[in-house]
Amino acid sequence: MTARQPAPEPGTRIAAFFDVDNTIIRGASAFHIARGLKQRGFFTNRDLFHFAWEQFKYNIFGESKEQMASLRSEALSIVKGWSVAEMNAIGEEVYDEVLALRIFPGTKAIIDEHRAQGHEVWLVTASPVEIGRLIARRLGATGALGTVAEQKGGYYTGVLVGSMLHGSHKADAVTVLAEERDLALRSSFAYGDSMNDAHMLETVGHPCAINPDRRLRAHARRCGWPVKDFRGRNSQGRRSIARASMTGSVWALMQVLRGIKRALLAPFRRGRGDDLAADNPQARKL
Repeated sequence: MTARQPAPEPGTRIAAFFDVDNTIIRGASAFHIARGLKQRGFFTNRDLFHFAWEQFKYNIFGESKEQMASLRSEALSIVKGWSVAEMNAIGEEVYDEVLALRIFPGTKAIIDEHRAQGHEVWLVTASPVEIGRLIARRLGATGALGTVAEQKGGYYTGVLVGSMLHGSHKADAVTVLAEERDLALRSSFAYGDSMNDAHMLETVGHPCAINPDRRLRAHARRCGWPVKDFRGRNSQGRRSIARASMTGSVWALMQVLRGIKRALLAPFRRGRGDDLAADNPQARKL
């Protein structure tokens, strides 16, 4: 008979907190889910246009409170009335098709190491909490904290519950979770890739920058935090991601504009075809 392990003393349990985008998953997890939704007919050209435009502004001007508010408003308006169950099912498909192939093996190894030591592992993301929970479950993590969209009767209402889990709100959520689960933050770990994760990293005793952007790398150097980069030999890894993201945004914008152009020209083309048919009786027979 196996002896039961004694329960840990209150406030002594250790956890590891991981940002998701560009820390665990290469690129933006929500973007990959959105692409899957578009392929399945959930998005219209109008939705795609707005997403492309917001992404384009993000790449050109960087992040701001106004930009984040605009993204939040746009995303909530689009998901209003969608089935939560169907969204989760599509998320599972997209994980198998795309996300599983974009996980950084180095970060996965760190997650596995924490699990082997009996640490709780939590994903903390600004993406919808459903995406965070999906990735957490597939990686064997304890759970996930994320942005919460209100649900009623199994459908999204288009209303945000609380704040978008971003910047300092990540640190607030981690602190609340630690109190609820008796976690010792001074003995715990946190991992992130951008200055948006700095508040969360500062709440624990063992912060680490993974695939950091320029600002977080400099901040980590000043604070003496360890830095790990799993983006391969390409020293311009983050720039490549940004360029790819911008290219995708421009491509999407061009596709929408082409679609609009075709729609506007269609009546004229039909009219021209009718005129030609009227002038050519043989054509009418065909």
